[in-house]
Amino acid sequence: MKKIFEGDNLSLLQKLPRAFARLVYIDPPFNTGQRQARERMRVKAADHGKRVGFGGRRYEVEHVESPTFEDDFDDYIAFLIERIEASLPCLTPDGSLFVHLDYREAHYAKVALDRLLGRDRFRNEIIWAYDFGGRPKRWWPAKHDTILWYVLDPKRYVFQFDEMDRIPYMAPGLVGKEKAARGKTPTDVWWHTIVPTGGKEKTGYPTQKPLGVLERIIKVHSERGDTILDFFAGSGTAGEAAARHDRGFVLIDENPEAIAIMSKRLARWGPEVVASSKQASAE
Repeated sequence: MKKIFEGDNLSLLQKLPRAFARLVYIDPPFNTGQRQARERMRVKAADHGKRVGFGGRRYEVEHVESPTFEDDFDDYIAFLIERIEASLPCLTPDGSLFVHLDYREAHYAKVALDRLLGRDRFRNEIIWAYDFGGRPKRWWPAKHDTILWYVLDPKRYVFQFDEMDRIPYMAPGLVGKEKAARGKTPTDVWWHTIVPTGGKEKTGYPTQKPLGVLERIIKVHSERGDTILDFFAGSGTAGEAAARHDRGFVLIDENPEAIAIMSKRLARWGPEVVASSKQASAE
């Protein structure tokens, strides 16, 4: 199953089949209080271009419009929890929920999710740490996001330990050649760069998350043939990570620019794109 839905996620979630997704991952707006956008440029060689590069070569620079969305909510937690609650019937009984936030709302969301699901269903707080961007001189730079992991059943959920990607030891000389060559499994702190500005992975969507982070979640917390649900789908990273590892996906977003980006990004996997005017069905 590979589907992309355009429309309001709260309405669409209520129309989707029950217990079809093994994993729900969402990267909702972070409530920054700002309009999210990312400046994009298109550069081409030109004899009389204003920008000068290596070897004196000249280039013309064209500024390209990027997708934007408002990221300001009067009652953010109510907005978020209402949608998460609507998504729970879509999960299989052994399913997992991953909620990706930053420092602004993570602690409020944790309290609200504990109330909604019960504290016994909370498994991990995962810290995704990165090292890029500006560094203020009056406080510690904020260089991490928080990913909250909950399960529907604390005694039965998917955790494929052997599917973890391994990472280098910080002091390989202390563990021996064999262990150093194999690497170690990650902890609940994940060091991973952001999406490189000039990289092939870049789509131009302002809040795009790295494929590597989503691949780690999907490989460990679902199995081949499962379906992944992301109802704040944005650039479609969850969909690509799912498809790369033989999973299906159901993606929802109300931003037409996001729908266009993820449709193009995921075209080789042949998803069905369902316009907002059509009746939602994931069957």
